[in-house]
Amino acid sequence: MSFNTQTKNTPEYKTVELPQGIIHYSDRGQGPVLLFIHGLLVNGQLWRDVVPLLTDKFRCIVPDLPLGSHPEPMHPDADLTPGGIARIVADLITALNLENVTLVGNDTGGAICQVVITKYPENISGLVLTNCDAFEVFPPAFFSPLQYAVQIPGFIFALAQFMGWPLSRQMLFSLLAHRRLEPEAENAYFTPLTSSSGIQNDLTKAMRGVSNSYTLKAADSFSNFDKPVLIVWGENDPFFSMELAERLKNAFPNARLERVTNSRTFVPEDQPQVLARYLEMFLPSLSQT
Repeated sequence: MSFNTQTKNTPEYKTVELPQGIIHYSDRGQGPVLLFIHGLLVNGQLWRDVVPLLTDKFRCIVPDLPLGSHPEPMHPDADLTPGGIARIVADLITALNLENVTLVGNDTGGAICQVVITKYPENISGLVLTNCDAFEVFPPAFFSPLQYAVQIPGFIFALAQFMGWPLSRQMLFSLLAHRRLEPEAENAYFTPLTSSSGIQNDLTKAMRGVSNSYTLKAADSFSNFDKPVLIVWGENDPFFSMELAERLKNAFPNARLERVTNSRTFVPEDQPQVLARYLEMFLPSLSQT
């Protein structure tokens, strides 16, 4: 079973078959390649208001990764740990014959990007991190009980039923963004999880794999990543502090930090124009590498 996760602001999706399963993605624009990586319980719709502002200068590739809001389940034996998702990103880069890729990550997707640049750096030319897991913060303390709850059989099924209620969806989203979730995006984010046992199984695997052992190990290699790094951080985030952003900036040899006012975790939702502007400013540093 697969689901249509498009809204009026997104193009028709393409598909590519990887060893782990079929990945849906959009591919728009021309220029340096930006590969947008979302986190748990959202999909490529997270970037729906950012990408249209960039396609005149960048080639923007936006996959729906198997993190709970993807259109169709992965193969039963697919590795959906953070390391496994990073491998899916690397395999996607290879399958699409991409070179000189800049990764753009948010939330769990930022942690995935950190694993990619340390394990599969060959075609990566830059990194952009918005509010995301890093170092020992994976997951944030507020969500750490979920690491235990997800071990309980049936927990994700129960979560899916809970997320079937519009009020539950809005409550969760309000923790992550100031912006109110529109019905189209709400449907795109939550319909796969609430409608498919296969998606629920994938999310179970992904959530059981969350561990700061991945982000801590990745951080050990940040000093070796000398490509340009841009950190764009929402200042009103209750989960990922500005201190964490400063630590990320200082851990890379070639990084800069930009603060974003009036934004929580989901900078692409709260401040898409600001994020797009910073990405445009990032272009000259990419062309010099």
